[in-house]
Amino acid sequence: MISDSPQLSIEQRAVLALWYEVNASLFAYYKLISSFGSAQLAWQATVEAWRQLGIHHTHLKRHEQPAQTQASIDNIEQSLAKKRYGLLFANQSDYPAQLLQIYDPPPVLFYRGNRARLQQAQIAIVGSRRPTTHAQKITFDMAQYLAQAGYIVTSGLAMGVDKRAHLGALTQANLEYQGRTIGVMGTGIDVNYPNHHDQLFARIIDQGGCIISELLPHTPPHKHTFPRRNRLVAGLSLATIVTEATIHSGSLITARLTSEQGKQVFAIPSHIDNSNAEGCHHLIREGATLIYHPQQVLEDVNNQLSYDSSTYQKTNMSQASNTVETARHFAAATDQPSVSDIKPSVSAVDVPEHLQTIYQQLDWHGQDLDALLLTTKLEAPQLIGQLMELELLGMISVQGGRYLRL
Repeated sequence: MISDSPQLSIEQRAVLALWYEVNASLFAYYKLISSFGSAQLAWQATVEAWRQLGIHHTHLKRHEQPAQTQASIDNIEQSLAKKRYGLLFANQSDYPAQLLQIYDPPPVLFYRGNRARLQQAQIAIVGSRRPTTHAQKITFDMAQYLAQAGYIVTSGLAMGVDKRAHLGALTQANLEYQGRTIGVMGTGIDVNYPNHHDQLFARIIDQGGCIISELLPHTPPHKHTFPRRNRLVAGLSLATIVTEATIHSGSLITARLTSEQGKQVFAIPSHIDNSNAEGCHHLIREGATLIYHPQQVLEDVNNQLSYDSSTYQKTNMSQASNTVETARHFAAATDQPSVSDIKPSVSAVDVPEHLQTIYQQLDWHGQDLDALLLTTKLEAPQLIGQLMELELLGMISVQGGRYLRL
């Protein structure tokens, strides 16, 4: 949902003017801000003053045409008034604080949907655009599990793993857990890419999720815009999970950026002859945490948050390294649980006491009836009855004769 947008201030228009004239170049934008002190002063500076700073000639050409710049800003302001999308500036209180910790935060964020999601604790799930059937299921189930545990699932709206991650977070039996996903675009906020994902975009927005872009409206997809998207996926999230990826996958860029930001990278292993998972195996070899269940992610993230919180209180860390405190503050701004409130429990659901024993024996990969008979020591009729209860409660599912947790 997009709130009523007041008329843009002079400085906000100047920010948009610079962003337009440098064609969303972060390097050029921050060079101008650093040199002139504000967007307004930078925009008012002469073309010659820009040239002396070494600003690219294509940006100089745009700066020579202020009428086109004004028209672009007017179009954005009209779209804001018509609530086609919303806009956040980096100095606003509801701009996602965690993005201010990265090296090059975007000066503006265009958004559609529920912007409150940006203030909540997020975990990224990324991977191949052409995942195996097994990886698609793992991704979907993991996203669903994390959303039920109170986290927002963030991904890049691409085909394959990204799409399954968004859908897993959206597909919740309990309405309380729906809409816990954020999609980061590698295009303008009004460009549907891939084209056949328009229904996914609509579903994210309708169910209370959010879609964002740092790029100007109408910006088409380009090979250079997707690494930029990946840095925002990593920047927004407390950790990144790679469920399946080739060795040349863009997901490894997201993983690297996550690591460079001092956050944890998780990777799911596969068969050694699965070329689609070579990227995950490479990440594990390079130090990523091997996981086979989303609960391991919750435990590690929560443990790290507890450790970092203690370290922060003892050493008074600078804002740039204060990931944990940021997470706590932006989560507290909403009615969702903060990261520190999310405990490493079995799941977000309450399992009836008489079903606890059998539920604890189940895992995410699934077990057949014979295996459960051996581990639980229950009689077949009693075991089948309890499994049926759990299934009716929506806590487990049966796939190929194997029972597994949801």
